[in-house]
Amino acid sequence: MKKTFLILLATIAITACKEDETQVQNPGTLNLTFENVIDDTTLNLGDSYINSSSETYTINELKYIISNITLTRKDGTLEIYPQDESYFVVNEADANSKSIQLNGIEAGDYTAITFGFGVDPTKYPIESGTLNFVPTAEETGMLWTWSAGFKFILLEGDYTSQTVTESSPYLIHVGSHGANLDNYRDITVALEAASSNTDFTIAEGVNASQTILFDVSKVFDGANTISIDNKPDIQVDPVNAPLIATNISTAFAAQQ
Repeated sequence: MKKTFLILLATIAITACKEDETQVQNPGTLNLTFENVIDDTTLNLGDSYINSSSETYTINELKYIISNITLTRKDGTLEIYPQDESYFVVNEADANSKSIQLNGIEAGDYTAITFGFGVDPTKYPIESGTLNFVPTAEETGMLWTWSAGFKFILLEGDYTSQTVTESSPYLIHVGSHGANLDNYRDITVALEAASSNTDFTIAEGVNASQTILFDVSKVFDGANTISIDNKPDIQVDPVNAPLIATNISTAFAAQQ
């Protein structure tokens, strides 16, 4: 009888272990959608907008790099997405690029997501962790050919102002350039549950969804005011590029 009881206990323990293994092996998925907006309006390439400097501008091309994705659980612990799989180019002209699927996320309740805007300076100019991303960056025009570095944002269009009455081009290409000009930013966004009375939950074997808004108008009008007229070509710019990077750091929010 005692022997039978011990066998029964062992069977229960093995079954429980198998169930635990099944739980670990059956994680959830998070689908992130990046929606680019101007204030509260969906961005349309080629449409005209006005910034606080009374400049009328269009956005003809918009791309940016998202990287280093980490989720914060309700208990404060972190779910770190594999870094080598954590580099993406969001391209306004390519609807597919604006949806990012994160597989293998541990089931549970989460409160926030943190991601990098650009490429971590520890991976600059190009380290082993970003080698798989280099062809994508080059193909999408997010890699400077004259320097081993990434464009974190590529924003181009046309504008007019009180002094520039004929439509003229402008461009903003912001990245990091060596150790002395680091424009990479970590951005944390609170996750929004479908109901305000519930937590944001990623369940086993289920696709959870979250839309993240990027307010492009804050490139010009954030903590810092950027006038296109003052400098319509911003690339390797030790003055304006960090100001734009600071503006971008507060331009993301979860859609409610």
